[in-house]
Amino acid sequence: MQPLSRDLDQNIKKLYSTFPISKSFDFLTRNLFLGETKAFWIGINGMCKMDVLQQIFSDLQNPQYMTDNKVENILNYMNARLGYAQASLCDNWEALTHKLLSGPTVLFIDGFDQAIIIDVRNYPSRNVEEPDTEKVTLGARDGFVESMLSNTNLIRRRIRSPKLTFEAMTLGEESQTDIAIGYLESSADPKLLWKLKKTLQNLTVTSLTMGAKSLEELLMPKRWFHPLPCMHYTERPDVACSFLTEGHIVLIVDTSPSVLVLPCTIFQFTQSPEDYYKSPIVGTYFRLIRYLCIPISLLIMPVFLLLTGYFPQLSEKWNLLSTGSLPTPTIIFYVFAVELLLDLLRYSTAVSSSRFSGSLSIIGGLIIGDMAIELNWASMEILFYASVTMLASLSLANIEFSDGLRVYRLFLILSTAIGGVWGFGISACLVLLSILTTPSFGGMSYFWPLFPFNWQALRTLLFRYPTAKAQPSKVWKHR
Repeated sequence: MQPLSRDLDQNIKKLYSTFPISKSFDFLTRNLFLGETKAFWIGINGMCKMDVLQQIFSDLQNPQYMTDNKVENILNYMNARLGYAQASLCDNWEALTHKLLSGPTVLFIDGFDQAIIIDVRNYPSRNVEEPDTEKVTLGARDGFVESMLSNTNLIRRRIRSPKLTFEAMTLGEESQTDIAIGYLESSADPKLLWKLKKTLQNLTVTSLTMGAKSLEELLMPKRWFHPLPCMHYTERPDVACSFLTEGHIVLIVDTSPSVLVLPCTIFQFTQSPEDYYKSPIVGTYFRLIRYLCIPISLLIMPVFLLLTGYFPQLSEKWNLLSTGSLPTPTIIFYVFAVELLLDLLRYSTAVSSSRFSGSLSIIGGLIIGDMAIELNWASMEILFYASVTMLASLSLANIEFSDGLRVYRLFLILSTAIGGVWGFGISACLVLLSILTTPSFGGMSYFWPLFPFNWQALRTLLFRYPTAKAQPSKVWKHR
């Protein structure tokens, strides 16, 4: 590490050669005199609490303090004259550069090879509000924001345990993104925690451009045939706290409004915070409905195509088509056309503003569907089954998990259209193999606690137990 110089002019020269101070408008500098001792201050505009800085400057240059001609000891000076709690010393350029670009300001004093770091950062951020993707009818209305410090405070507000720990580190050679590892020492697996820290320390990356998503892909590199998510996201502090008490680890990435939860299994993507704000019997009912939505979303359309396209006698017997039997190429065209229309509708609704999303849904459901039938682009039966499939997908608690199932469904439809029964059978086996081999951090089974079997943990996932009985911390610790 390169040390600081005792000569103030040398330090200023180094600053101007390292940072674009004369070119970039957001760098703020000021020459100061602490008695007869020269000083230099630097900070970034917009990331500092200017009112606090004004008070600090006023205290440092208070006439009562000017009786001392020179600063003799920088540590004593900081402790005696700097009336601000978040102040520390730094003696090397690497740490100072990271601190300055992260928001804290730096005060150089002539004659000392240390600088005073004054942490008066104030990141621009939105207010804490309820997340759009995890709404509940009851319960808290606060959600994570893009500030890491705010997110840790939201968690610590709910878990006031001395065992709750947030370890900070930095990733990205260019972005220098702050991340925090959150865990409860009494519940987290020490081996898993050690492996996570080692993996993060060995990561080599230029920047985390997409925040938590970039970190997930770095931690869990997947093959292209594994579309299901390997880590769970949440934007709700109460959900994150629930995972922490169960022994999970959360990763908080600065600039990201969601946290990563690991380790993760397939069962966690079917849970919803809404379950715990309803009575146990109601919560259990809706949770089982979501489990049923998985095969519905995955198999209805491929099975419909298989029966109507390759087994017309069964189609006529079960009245799957009101128009009787249709040519197989026509049915295949109908299925793909409806899938495309629904994808366009879903995407346009998702990216449009809330002012138009409701209108788009009505137009898509009433006008586009009717016109597709009139133009011979679809049939009523295919529209119905596709709508049921879409409703089942939207009923799943996790959007990324739903999108992964959609990739599987399209693969099943395409294979069935090409190979018939053999195509459906082979593709179904490949889908099952892909799901079974989906990786999870730490080498944990993606289907735990179903495999390896652990009934005590599995029942807490299948059923919504009353709060008095739903205390799975000990169970989850020994997985």
